[in-house]
Amino acid sequence: MTYWLSYVALGGFAGILAGLLGVGGGLVIVPILTFLFTAQQLPAAYILHLALGTSLATIMFTSVSSMRAHHGRKAVDWGVVRRITPGILAGTFLGSWLASHLSTGFLKGFFVAFLYYVALQMLLDIKPKAQRQLPGTVGTSGVGSLIGGVSSLVGIGGGTMTVPFLLWCNVPMRNAIGTSAAVGFPIAFAGAVGYAVNGLAATALPSFSIGFVYLPALAGVACASFATAPLGAKLAHTLPVPRLKKFFALLLVAMATKMLVSLL
Repeated sequence: MTYWLSYVALGGFAGILAGLLGVGGGLVIVPILTFLFTAQQLPAAYILHLALGTSLATIMFTSVSSMRAHHGRKAVDWGVVRRITPGILAGTFLGSWLASHLSTGFLKGFFVAFLYYVALQMLLDIKPKAQRQLPGTVGTSGVGSLIGGVSSLVGIGGGTMTVPFLLWCNVPMRNAIGTSAAVGFPIAFAGAVGYAVNGLAATALPSFSIGFVYLPALAGVACASFATAPLGAKLAHTLPVPRLKKFFALLLVAMATKMLVSLL
């Protein structure tokens, strides 16, 4: 029960952050689930696999709310979503299959490097300049496969890569964010299914898990984050978001450093 309450608290925190700062909850969910699963003494060989798979499964539910909100504001370019989704699905499935064959140590190192990258991007407020138009179906789908593959290895909805790509291709910021929110669903769906299926052959997984998706954590995080995301969106109109993003970046650095120390 104590750990389930921790999952609920984590979901509430991740939901507020997602609504307030427009960042994917996976950046927070994965490292904190890693800490919680370690404290629960879940199988050490699969701790990060479980954190990644469970994170993607939670995003599958919460991304629907975000996608509907952006669609209601006509901020989703569904033409881009259709072109990029085949690559997203293929890359994410492939990434989850690859992750099932990688060690927790390697996955943790890859995740730490990604956290440092995102934190630096936020601290320096790096935004790509629009330099070209969107590629055709094959090119867009190819980029989608890369975004999906990396997203599946770090358990996120891909916004930290999808938005910069769309901005680089002259898509307005409002539409880039809305379209990225819609793209987050196929990433989360393919990732959750991939981790669940590829984890079925693993032995000594905890009870109440489907492959690498741990259901108690999924229930607690998904329910709470779904409920608190609208609160975060309201707070975004009253709080100093740019300054809070800097603090969030420092939080990412702290979590990445803690995970790095555990590797040494």
